[in-house]
Amino acid sequence: MLEVRDIHSYYGKSHILHGVSMTLQEGEMVCLLGRNGVGKSTTLKSIMGMVRPRSGSIRFQGRELIGLQPYQVARLGVGIVPEERRIFGSLTVEENLLIGKKNALDGGDGAQAWTLERVYQVFPRLHERRTNKGRHLSGGEQQMLTVARTLMGNPRLILVDEPTEGLAPLIVQDVLHMLAQVRRSGVTVLMVEQNFKAAVQVADRFYVMGKGQIVFEGDVDALLAADEVRKTYLEV
Repeated sequence: MLEVRDIHSYYGKSHILHGVSMTLQEGEMVCLLGRNGVGKSTTLKSIMGMVRPRSGSIRFQGRELIGLQPYQVARLGVGIVPEERRIFGSLTVEENLLIGKKNALDGGDGAQAWTLERVYQVFPRLHERRTNKGRHLSGGEQQMLTVARTLMGNPRLILVDEPTEGLAPLIVQDVLHMLAQVRRSGVTVLMVEQNFKAAVQVADRFYVMGKGQIVFEGDVDALLAADEVRKTYLEV
């Protein structure tokens, strides 16, 4: 579904991504792990068109994304859940969801389109809080709302940036359960995380990043066996 090949991305003269490559198959949940400042979020922004790589290739379902604007990438079926959440605090939960509404893509299964009814079925907490203002939600509920609003755009792939950051351990479990539900619904997920212990509960495959480069690729068993990788690039 997604093929990132040898991308080099910059902020001004600062070279952030040094030949990053990765792939996602349809229906997978893949996690990009690494410490702060190694280029994980820049990778998501490069895929989304928010940062334009100076070289390399990013292909989504065979279509080259480099050179497209973020809204064009979104129209092709890619959604992003930003680290900052960016919900509208003065609007209700339902109003926030309706802002993200977009018709299902051509060729998609209309019966599986994300509607308010489907969102409320998958996320009953949001149905309970549908008339509450966004600013009155807990951190976990705001994260849930941000994911659900992205799903209202009917993406085939969502990019999720640090979904558990700043959340209490019990709320982290709620967020992981939510992401697992999204994956079971048929949406492919690329998740950026620092929380190794959280990520191994839900992801199928892992990429580990260090200083703008991919230093490891493998499934959960391979990652658990890679003591040196975890010690060098993940553990505090």
